[in-house]
Amino acid sequence: MDNNGQQPEKKKLSLNVVSNKEHRGFGAGTIDLSQVSCVIIDAGEAYIDVGAMHAKSKVEKGIKFSPNKEDVPNGRPAWIVWVAVDRNEEGSYYAGATSCEMLIDTEARRGWKLLPDHVNRLDASLKRKFMLDNIGPVEKEALRKLLVEHNAEWWDRSPQALKDLLA
Repeated sequence: MDNNGQQPEKKKLSLNVVSNKEHRGFGAGTIDLSQVSCVIIDAGEAYIDVGAMHAKSKVEKGIKFSPNKEDVPNGRPAWIVWVAVDRNEEGSYYAGATSCEMLIDTEARRGWKLLPDHVNRLDASLKRKFMLDNIGPVEKEALRKLLVEHNAEWWDRSPQALKDLLA
C-alpha cells in the first residue's frame, strides 16, 4: 500500500519490441518487429500504413471485424502485406513478403479477417518467406510498383523469388 492507502498499480506484461539482439532481461525472447513494414493494398493502390501493425490502418479504423465472411456480403477486398527488410554485405533488401486478405464494408462499418492467418503470415514474413498467393495481378503490380518506388536499390538486391512472384 502506498501513502494514500491504495494498492500500487501492478506492472502489466505487454509485447515488447526489442531490436537489441544482446537483450537478456525482462521480455527476452520477444519478437523483433523493427524490420517489418505494413503495406495496405486497397482498390488497386498500395501504400505503407504503419497503423496496420496494431489493426489501426486507414481501412481498418472504425470497422468491426468478424471471422465469418457471410457477415460482410458487400465487402470489398483489401490486403495487408507484411514486408520484412534484411541486410547483407551489399545492403538492405526485401527479404520476406506475405499478404493477408480482408473484406471491408466502409458504409456498414463491418469487415472480415482471420486474425490467426494474419499472425501466421506475419511470422512467415519474419522468417523470410514469400506468400503472395491470395493477391491478383492488379495487386501484385501495385505492390511491385510501391516496393520499387520506395527503394529501387533494395528491390534490385531482393531475391529473384520475390521478383518472379510480382512479375
